[in-house]
Amino acid sequence: MTSSAALILTDDDGGHRHGEYKVPGGKLVVVDLDIHQGAFTNVSLSGDFFLEPDHALLDINRGLTALPETSTAAQIAAAVAAALPTDAVLFGFSAEAVAVAVRRALSRATSWSDHHWNVIAPVVLSTHVNVALDEVLTEEVGAGRRNPTLRFWDWEEPSVVIGRFQSVRNEINPDGVARHGITVVRRISGGGAMFMEAGNCITYSLYLPQSLVDGVGIADSYAFLDAWVMAALEKLGIKAFYVPLNDIATELGKIGGAAQKRLANGGMLHHVTMSYDIDADKMVDVLRIGKEKISDKGIRSAKKRVDPLGRQTGLARTEIIEAMMDVFSGLYGATPSELTEAELAAARERVAAKFGTDEWLNRVP
Repeated sequence: MTSSAALILTDDDGGHRHGEYKVPGGKLVVVDLDIHQGAFTNVSLSGDFFLEPDHALLDINRGLTALPETSTAAQIAAAVAAALPTDAVLFGFSAEAVAVAVRRALSRATSWSDHHWNVIAPVVLSTHVNVALDEVLTEEVGAGRRNPTLRFWDWEEPSVVIGRFQSVRNEINPDGVARHGITVVRRISGGGAMFMEAGNCITYSLYLPQSLVDGVGIADSYAFLDAWVMAALEKLGIKAFYVPLNDIATELGKIGGAAQKRLANGGMLHHVTMSYDIDADKMVDVLRIGKEKISDKGIRSAKKRVDPLGRQTGLARTEIIEAMMDVFSGLYGATPSELTEAELAAARERVAAKFGTDEWLNRVP
């Protein structure tokens, strides 16, 4: 049911708080509460979700009442779960979703609209500099020196970008790399290797404060941060969906994959590479894609795992990128931005000291 009920214990002395969270692919969760002597009171949960039995709504309100305002997202979710009757059915939301709404009410979690977003259009840079910029710009956003930003990559040299924890020896075929003149670079995020030729894929990076995903589980954060991409693809006639943990696919096959990295200063990187016109024969000549990697995909060949956007849309790569930027800007009020000379200089310094070194590339031999 969708009615709202409040449990009133005391007069409010801390101001009314209101938080909202739209569950990716789910329903809207709204929390209203007051703070009295450092604890929650007058708690009221509402939204367009479904919940049975009806009295479970009051149970959730009771479970949240008197919790300390310093409660973490995990503690709030645990309190909700403990308050629910054993026969409760939640549809379109979860205990974790309630926790996100509560944290937003406390201004400890933020929403997209709480930030001024920037968009950086593609600029041709070396793959090493692109990878280094991901670290530099994530730090800048975490430190509050740059607005949260969406940046699209561009590059010229054929490259493979491997994940932070991947083994060079196990992922790369040295003969194929030499044969095709491939540049191999290690990034700061985990995940799998990306085969990237100029014009054959679309890569973007989101630099954001971790407050945007406060209370959102790591698995759910991928779909949450790429909801705008799904909207852009749908506008282009493509119905895309997430395949847990981090693959983006359509009914015709995989079109991309995402990776993330959280920094100690509160900045977060979320980046995605989507295939546009990939050379599958060259890809499998350069990468060692073992049977175990594709054993759970229900397919026989790695070539069949990727179905490029170029074939699915019939549009130029630049048109797809423009559509993505337009949708992102329309949804979040983002404004254009450019890389600063200081940011580019810092990235080049990181290449010399870290990303371009054998020590970093072979940190996992």
